[in-house]
Amino acid sequence: MAIHTVDSMLLAVLSNRLDAIVREMGNVLVRGARSSVVTSHDFSCSINSAAAELLASADGLPGHICGSHLKAQSMKEIHADLLEGDAFLHNDPYLGNTHAADHSILVPVFVDGEHLFTVSVMAHQADCGNSLPTTYMPFATDVYNEGALIFPCVRVQRDYQDVPDIIRMCKKRIRVPDVWYGDYQAMVGGARIGERRLKQLVARYGIDTIRSFISSWLDYSERMMVDAIRKLPAGRIEAHGVHDPLPGFDDGIPIKVQVTVDPQAGRVEIDLRDNIDCLAMGLNQSEACSFGNALIGLFNVIGGEVPHNAGSFRRVTVHLRDNCIVGRPQHPFSCSMATTNIGDRLANQVQSAFADIGEGIGLAEAGIGMGASASVVSGADFRRNGAPYQNQILFLNNGGPGGPWADGWTNFGVPVVAGQLMRDSVEVNELKYPIVFFENRLLEDSAGAGRRRGAPAGRVTYGPRRDPMQVMYPTDGAVNPPRGVRGGSSGMRPHAYHRSQGGEDVLLPNNASVTVLPGEKIIGIGCGGAGYGDPRTREVERVLADVREGVVSREAAMSVYGVVVSGASEDGTLRVDEAATARLRVPSGARPLA
Repeated sequence: MAIHTVDSMLLAVLSNRLDAIVREMGNVLVRGARSSVVTSHDFSCSINSAAAELLASADGLPGHICGSHLKAQSMKEIHADLLEGDAFLHNDPYLGNTHAADHSILVPVFVDGEHLFTVSVMAHQADCGNSLPTTYMPFATDVYNEGALIFPCVRVQRDYQDVPDIIRMCKKRIRVPDVWYGDYQAMVGGARIGERRLKQLVARYGIDTIRSFISSWLDYSERMMVDAIRKLPAGRIEAHGVHDPLPGFDDGIPIKVQVTVDPQAGRVEIDLRDNIDCLAMGLNQSEACSFGNALIGLFNVIGGEVPHNAGSFRRVTVHLRDNCIVGRPQHPFSCSMATTNIGDRLANQVQSAFADIGEGIGLAEAGIGMGASASVVSGADFRRNGAPYQNQILFLNNGGPGGPWADGWTNFGVPVVAGQLMRDSVEVNELKYPIVFFENRLLEDSAGAGRRRGAPAGRVTYGPRRDPMQVMYPTDGAVNPPRGVRGGSSGMRPHAYHRSQGGEDVLLPNNASVTVLPGEKIIGIGCGGAGYGDPRTREVERVLADVREGVVSREAAMSVYGVVVSGASEDGTLRVDEAATARLRVPSGARPLA
């Protein structure tokens, strides 16, 4: 591991400047995009070196970013004639992209005729041409049945001008062509601002300094990763999980992860090869998602001080195999849902596996499944002369996992986004689409209990404003919810209901396609995060605060946490009955209260 001579001050300045450029790229994208799925931050921007090494990813979802280098590499391999002014449209899951719904714009950045960087802007689309009006096809038997337009890193701009053939193809196939083109232009704008700022950076510091910085930054990141790994105990951990049952898989889909930690060598290996082959359905992980979602679990364990780039990646080996559900899928297996479900399970299993090593390490499992609170909705908008609309609403209401030192994060979403995805605005959605929201709240006693509890789940209720609305969603966790670790309990299971005009609630399956008529509603209930550690060792002050905030009921405080609460919040008399609590807690091995 070579140590380069760029001083620490310049290293800090330039690394933060790259992060600032990435954030500016994202700011351009979110201000210019038309769909609310993009403006809710379902996008990721990154900068790679010309050698396809990830350098900066300050504005992105973890499930998008960790495989960014694979897209940059495929651009180099496919196009030997890269020129300034080029831009490439890429959504091919067999060539380094995540799944077909994530369109990526790649721009090679040239300085004095030399390809020095590649910028990437990836954004989830409101529609990607699937055979059904959704961007998630869990039961697609192959990529042809899935139906999405696949662009294997095709040139979409030459000399800064659109290639009209590609634009026409998209507009003819995508159900909301004007929305797509608006989002496309915003993506290109984000990539071009990244290109411009990188050129300005090199002009200020010189190309030789920038080359030295790239080497120094990656070497520094590698050293940081080594230091983090050396704080972990040595060992080999095996974790097993099961995706909820699906047609043909009555016992669910098993996922196995083996993690080996070698602190002395400063290395971690994550082996995913001992899993089933790809399935004739859309749940297969793409290579980018298999690699990235495994890394999510590891980075969640080691903390946020280590940069997420090619330098730190050098110390991690993710073993994949071809034609594996968590490996490298072969065409034409569908990867329609590579960014969720199995991916969430994978990240959860890696992070929870570390908790088996010892106290103070790892995390519980996070809330999973993009259920009815993150449906793809579609129909005809009467306010716009019956024009078609399609969009994914993003009111993800799953709870984050409890950890050794902190409770779960309420606005966590799902493991592959880990809180980086913003929740939709009710008002913006109601302005843009013919939809009405009636309820958006957190649920008492939905969080997995623990010394550090998971975050609570939420409930959202919505329906069409006037005309029928199609609602489609896939989810997971209703049968196999997120599990607690080290004595913590599981989070609440997610579920959804279709409420009739008469007020009758009908339970919906994990994967549903529902026509919702005027006066009807969809109720989406999320998945609570799981807990870490024995609930009866949770500080009584924290339990009291949870009762005061409506996260834990008095009954659960007593039966689960062993804390007896008396009084009322309304008049300020809410308190812990210390004597009764001491009597409850002593038999469990906890120390009595002073």
